[in-house]
Amino acid sequence: MMARKKKAQISVYLDQAIMTMLGDYAARRGQSQSMIAEAALASFLSPDGDERREAAIAKRLDQVDRRLARQERDIAIAVETLAVFVRFWLATTPALPEPAAQAARAKAAERYDAFVTALGKRLAKGPKLRQEISEDINPMDNSENPP
Repeated sequence: MMARKKKAQISVYLDQAIMTMLGDYAARRGQSQSMIAEAALASFLSPDGDERREAAIAKRLDQVDRRLARQERDIAIAVETLAVFVRFWLATTPALPEPAAQAARAKAAERYDAFVTALGKRLAKGPKLRQEISEDINPMDNSENPP
């Protein structure tokens, strides 16, 4: 049988919120508060602790950077899509004579209000149209992995 090393005992005063977090964490892990506190102190005082924290922060920053890059790409695609649509629409839609143009403007205002209402409802409930489009465009992905 291996002899157990005797541990030194100290008294530490903790803020009530920290004490509650320590108790909750220890309960979730099924470990003693003393063991959790000892491990936390060892990690904090470890000579490579700063390097590990820096590596963890760098990893998180890399993840954020990748997410931002994807968002920039998605926004650029959306803007380009809208620009191409508007250019196509303007190039293919003939101008109306003035009496018909006035009626068309009135109808356009009505349709625009309906569009904004429908868009608001759609954004509130999801799924997003871009998700549906990507599912429609990539049928190979779905055929390779049947549901």
